[in-house]
Amino acid sequence: MTANLELGVVGNSVVAALVDPVGRIVWMCYPRLDGDPVFCSLLDGDEKVEGSFSIDLHGFAESSQRYLGNTAVLETILTDGSGSSVRIVDYAPRFKQFDRLYRPPTIIRRIEPLGGMPLVTIRLRPRFNYGAEPAKRTVGSNHIRYFSESPPALSGTLRLTTDAPIAHIVAEQPFALTQPLTMVLGPDETFTGSVPRLGVDFLERTREYWIEWQRYLSVPFEWQDAVIRAAITLKLCAFEETGAIVAALTTSVPEAADTPRTWDYRYCWLRDSYFVVHALNRLGATLTMEDFLRYITTVAQTETSGVLKPVYGLLPSIPLDERTVPSLKGYRGMGPVRVGNLAQVQVQNDSYGSIILAAAQMFFDLRLPHVGDIELFRRLERLGRKAAAVAFEPDAGLWEFRGRLRVHTHSTAMCWAACDRLAKIAQVLDEKAAADEWRDIADGIRERLLAEAWNAELNSFVDAHGSTEVDASLLLMQEIGLVAADDPRFLGTLSLIEKRLRRGAHLMRYAAPDDFGLPETSFTVCTFWYIDALVAVGRKEEARVLFEQVLACRTRHGLLSEDLDPFRGELWGNFPQTYSMVGLIISAMRLSKSWEEAFWRGS
Repeated sequence: MTANLELGVVGNSVVAALVDPVGRIVWMCYPRLDGDPVFCSLLDGDEKVEGSFSIDLHGFAESSQRYLGNTAVLETILTDGSGSSVRIVDYAPRFKQFDRLYRPPTIIRRIEPLGGMPLVTIRLRPRFNYGAEPAKRTVGSNHIRYFSESPPALSGTLRLTTDAPIAHIVAEQPFALTQPLTMVLGPDETFTGSVPRLGVDFLERTREYWIEWQRYLSVPFEWQDAVIRAAITLKLCAFEETGAIVAALTTSVPEAADTPRTWDYRYCWLRDSYFVVHALNRLGATLTMEDFLRYITTVAQTETSGVLKPVYGLLPSIPLDERTVPSLKGYRGMGPVRVGNLAQVQVQNDSYGSIILAAAQMFFDLRLPHVGDIELFRRLERLGRKAAAVAFEPDAGLWEFRGRLRVHTHSTAMCWAACDRLAKIAQVLDEKAAADEWRDIADGIRERLLAEAWNAELNSFVDAHGSTEVDASLLLMQEIGLVAADDPRFLGTLSLIEKRLRRGAHLMRYAAPDDFGLPETSFTVCTFWYIDALVAVGRKEEARVLFEQVLACRTRHGLLSEDLDPFRGELWGNFPQTYSMVGLIISAMRLSKSWEEAFWRGS
């Protein structure tokens, strides 16, 4: 299998960096996950030095790379033709200090000789304003400041503090690496104390943090390594200050080769919320789940009109106006590169169900210190009334079609889910009148939906009312409880989806032309939805085989992007994709043998 997006991810829920197999940082937004990509060579064609941070070994012959155990600490070993080698250890500090988490917008790189007499060159070339401007710099005795003189300076000033030879870094000249060196790249703040001691201390404390964090995860007996790596990656896609979880860390990695399907995913989609909360709940990652629930509760409280946007920024009030960036050529030269996302102004009616499904956790999960109350219920009711009003209104749908509006089955189904969950929440709160009202509304939507979205000739539900096409979102009808998995109508829908959307071991989201023509790649989370549907209808062994085939398409580090070439296994789309990692977690939980079955009974 081919996985060209062979990138490691380091981060601390404030910043994150993507590191290629030879130890170059090729993508990093600053000072947070949606900021200016000060390292942007990932989106500027092939083999670019500008916009990257590399440690080059002269006479380079081969490299190896791995995470240090169940952590977000990445090790790269470079070896030259004569046997000399160096180790690069990359991490973003994250650990408990003074009864709070210390997680500065900082990346630390430690390099050390492993053998021989390695000769290295350090090339640190950040760029500003989406690659449009090379950094200016000033040099101190133990630091280099990188800054922009042209507004808007989106990222501010970066400072490298190091015990490495400054003159060699500035001149990009080789030097013999005879001892370990530490490079601290972060805010423009005066650094006190010993750099090498800090590098070692912060590394050990960061490793300890991640080891402790993953110890409390509830993981399945099978595929533990895959689930733990997916969980850590999900954590790295969280912006802890607000609780938002971005769809991916990148923008504009195309969905397929030579296509204009390039989007900015460094934001928080409401439709992801239910699945993210579900995955975090299954993992037992309650603090991350609580932070995310805090974020979506903020959205619910601030949208006083009851109208939800499909996508929000890391700070929900930030506008996401979409524009193209001519200063970057695109991934492997395949532009355009986009910043912002037009989806924020689209009508996508499934958002109401997504946010209420997610928020419902707060009324049923007794582990949470801040449980849902009548005040939150009233706020959610405002969204529910909007859902009831738009349930059969045309929208762009969850696939965010830009050229057409239809009454999409999934959007209507999620509006039903919003009203159905409000009825259940009202029961928990002993609000009988409200429970009866919302049950009547939900039943009315369901009855009409099942009639209008059904195509008797096809023996299947269809993607939009009056349509003859299917899409993968129809698999979620049993997931959200709209129909039972053994309902003949769902079984007929599953059969038609298999005929029209399955490509080998993978599933397309739809097969009909859209605004950009016919889709070419499978949508990885849809494959996981299909696997989950197979489990639900009793085809578990078949689902296990497909799950293993999807796992084989991951990168060497166990990561997935948004899309896959279903025949070559090549990864496409933004990376790493939260939705894909969440799908992996949920499917693994459903497929795995139980600990009792697999361990105690020895089967």
